[in-house]
Amino acid sequence: MYIDKEDLDELEFPQLLAEISPFAYSPKTREKILQLRPMEIDEAELSLKKTSEYLSSFESSNAIPFDEYEDIESELKLMLIENYRLENAAFIKIKTITEQIGKLQKFFPTMPETFPTLLDEVSVLEFRKEIIDKVDKVFNRFGEVKNEASPALKGIRTEIQLAKKAIQENFNRALTTYGQSDFLDDIRETIIDDQRVLAVKSGFKKRVSGRTLGISKTGSITYIQPDSVVKHYFKLRESEEEEKKEIDKVLRQLTAELAEFQPQLWRYQVYIFDLDLTRAKAKFADLVNGILPKINRHKTLKLKDAYHPLLWLRNKVENKTIHPQTLALTEHNRIICISGPNAGGKSITLKTVGLLQLMIQSGILVPVHPKSEMFFFEKIMTDIGDNQSIENHLSTYSSRLKKMSGIIREADANTLLLIDEFGTGSDPELGGALAESFMEFFYDKKSFAIITTHYTNIKLVIEQLPNAQNAAMLFNEETLEPMYKLEVGQAGSSFTFEVAEKNKIPRFIIHSAKKKVEHDIVNLDKTIVKLQQEKFEVEKLKSDLAERKESVEDKRDNLQKLNDQLQQKLFNFQKLYEEEHRKLQFGNKIETFIDSYTKGKSRKDVVKDFVKLLEQEKFRKLGHDKDETKRLQVVKRKITQQLKKEEVIEKIAETNEKLEEQRKSDRAIWMKIGQRVRITGSTSVGTIEKISRNKVIVNYGTFKTTINADELERI
Repeated sequence: MYIDKEDLDELEFPQLLAEISPFAYSPKTREKILQLRPMEIDEAELSLKKTSEYLSSFESSNAIPFDEYEDIESELKLMLIENYRLENAAFIKIKTITEQIGKLQKFFPTMPETFPTLLDEVSVLEFRKEIIDKVDKVFNRFGEVKNEASPALKGIRTEIQLAKKAIQENFNRALTTYGQSDFLDDIRETIIDDQRVLAVKSGFKKRVSGRTLGISKTGSITYIQPDSVVKHYFKLRESEEEEKKEIDKVLRQLTAELAEFQPQLWRYQVYIFDLDLTRAKAKFADLVNGILPKINRHKTLKLKDAYHPLLWLRNKVENKTIHPQTLALTEHNRIICISGPNAGGKSITLKTVGLLQLMIQSGILVPVHPKSEMFFFEKIMTDIGDNQSIENHLSTYSSRLKKMSGIIREADANTLLLIDEFGTGSDPELGGALAESFMEFFYDKKSFAIITTHYTNIKLVIEQLPNAQNAAMLFNEETLEPMYKLEVGQAGSSFTFEVAEKNKIPRFIIHSAKKKVEHDIVNLDKTIVKLQQEKFEVEKLKSDLAERKESVEDKRDNLQKLNDQLQQKLFNFQKLYEEEHRKLQFGNKIETFIDSYTKGKSRKDVVKDFVKLLEQEKFRKLGHDKDETKRLQVVKRKITQQLKKEEVIEKIAETNEKLEEQRKSDRAIWMKIGQRVRITGSTSVGTIEKISRNKVIVNYGTFKTTINADELERI
């Protein structure tokens, strides 16, 4: 994509990148952010998807396990040098970055639907746990070389500990001996060159055998290391030198071993840098409410509630209101000409569109409504502001013509032009004619453009072109205040005299100016104002009607949901009623068998009748399974018909109440201590041990349980 540095500056793109870069962990990533430029659509779309996925992790509890890190670029280059040894901190950095990869490779697969793009990127990396294992074998969690790093090192450190112990014991013994002889000064001992020494009174220094390490400033104290300590001290120094050599040997070997993984480590570093950049973009998007709009491959741009991110940040700090803009560019509506009063927001609208386009083409989420759509341009060219140069003696008009010359050479069907105060800087009539010719040239080139103008002839030409549209920045004629809202489809007035009056220009001067202006121009301006106000009222009415229509549709949907829920409940009640009624009938039949058996009917006849009953139930069950679908459809149809009758709900409620009363009365008869019972649906049988209101304690022999009486059935 082509865009000049001057155009980037006019759209404040470097300032935007400066707002994003502090969110990066690494200085190198921060520098990379400052160098971001628009990219090809496939690369940008991938970056946008990754940023959008990372942003979603802030809005939920699915925090991505990515923390601060230190880059290992220099270490990766140095480790390939033969017999080179990395520093201790370098190994810890290598281990940390490898652990990051391991955590991410475990995290993203747990939510593949939330992080599909991020998962794809981390999945291609080859995680080598051996790197972590090799570092852990040598270093402890404090970054120190372990005793077990090599057998020789362990032996050397054992000797060091023994030497230190011997030094301690012998020094304490000498301290006690000479202290009793009154050879020592009051301070008794001190430290010189990390060694404990005796503070001997200089008059007795020849009486204390040892190595003299110093004398006090006054000469009254001589610092002596006792002979019994000296030999152990030299042994300690010798062992410590051997320790350094062994550590150096171990670390050189570890460096060589890790060098084998240099290709994988290099890919880890590249990936981490990229993820850091993605996180920084996501953090900025979270700050300005950035989202990923629909990216079109065809030429359709629809910005809804679009904010200028830098202005949004500034106004947020100053507690000011910012006004979003809504507009569209398509192949059938390529040019928008914005008119209206100065300081009404025309230039900000241009910069908003331009900056958002740069952001989306650089893989940065934009602060727009989620229903917005954008596509990619090959060139973005701007002419915003005063480019007058003192050094090259160019006037404002000359500098703008020079820039327009460059735009004319480069503009094509894949170019977005953003031109402020189109055609100004020269004689209004001649400049307007030249601007009209420029605009017709861009129209014939099929370029996309947003321009601002005060020229009436430009507004009139735009009205005649089928693929161009006028737009206006709204102005409150009563309060003489700009409304900062873009109204597409209608040309706007510059409100020259109204703005002059607001700025306290004497009325007699304004009236004099009006008399000097051609009558037709004044009438046209008044007509524009009137039409603009009427269209605003119509749009407001349309907006109110749309809101009311949406409200009615919401209420209708809610009523439909309520109706569906009611039908489902009635259907469930009907099924419950049928099931309970069947169980009640079956229970009555069983009760009949019990009564007949009690009254003397033979056991054989009772069993025979019971088997018949079981066969009937079996046949009913099998038939029920086959015809269940048809029966449910019939029941549903009946219920739907019954819904038309108001008393259906009352009847069902009455039926349920009767069933509940029947169950309670039956339960009151048989619910007694000693009654054998079981939980409905269970096969385990217990005995009622205690009844307390609606709570029953059931004894199962090996254990007891407390349960609601409603959940029990008698045996």
